Amino acid sequence: MTSPHTLTQTSRQRSFGGWQAVYQHHSDVLACDMNFAVYLPPQAETQPCPVVYWLSGLTCTEQNFITKAGAQQYAAQHGLIIIAPDTSPRGCGLPGEDDSYDFGSGAGFYLNATQEPWAQHYRMYDYVVQELPEAIAANCPIRETHQGIMGHSMGGYGALMIALRNPGRFKSVSAFAPIVAPSQVPWGKKAFSNYLGNTLSDWLAYDPTHLVKTAPERLPILIDQGDADSFLKEQLQPDLLAAACQAVNHPLTLRMQPGYDHSYYFIASFMGDHLAHHAAALTQ
Repeated sequence: MTSPHTLTQTSRQRSFGGWQAVYQHHSDVLACDMNFAVYLPPQAETQPCPVVYWLSGLTCTEQNFITKAGAQQYAAQHGLIIIAPDTSPRGCGLPGEDDSYDFGSGAGFYLNATQEPWAQHYRMYDYVVQELPEAIAANCPIRETHQGIMGHSMGGYGALMIALRNPGRFKSVSAFAPIVAPSQVPWGKKAFSNYLGNTLSDWLAYDPTHLVKTAPERLPILIDQGDADSFLKEQLQPDLLAAACQAVNHPLTLRMQPGYDHSYYFIASFMGDHLAHHAAALTQ
């Protein structure tokens, strides 16, 4: 069996003095091959650099972020390595995995499924928290003590959830239009019921709005949300997280951006702010 630390480079392009690459490896956790992207800034040629993990949203692969977000310029300025994994296992042959955009392929929800037939492959939490970072540490010049995490929509939820569940692991966290309360909205309810079953406590273990209430760490959260986002009222509901943070004095900066929607045009517009937020915590 191929080691999950053995990487095959599938593409590599020069970008802002650094390198944007994509790798494939076999994931033992997910029992399939996975792709992920790595941006190495110019500083990485001579020294270890802080690392920021980017988690993408529904339907995305690693390609959406590296081609649309415009992150490389800012990562090069700040000397940040950026890792962007795929959003789910691929090609596992499970019944129904390709039937809808918001469940199965492209919709792993960054959790460990417990229900069949998903439990064998859909373990994106363990992949993002354990296996992928081990592969990165074995192959990239990262400062392991200086890590941040960020994401968009489903990936924004993933970033918040993973940061809250792993106190001390990350020095920075941010999100664009995250699903802050998945146990209360249609996208999350569909995913959680199918991946986790119908026990509410299992759902709440992955819900940022619930997790923040007992978080032992006060890691400042930055969120940007477009007020013209068509998913704002039904699926995203950032006010729920804002209220939960206020109740326990958890630091949250929630910026409502007038006229912006859910797209990568929105993400690219504020990517510089987010990477500056991470750099302030990671490059000290």
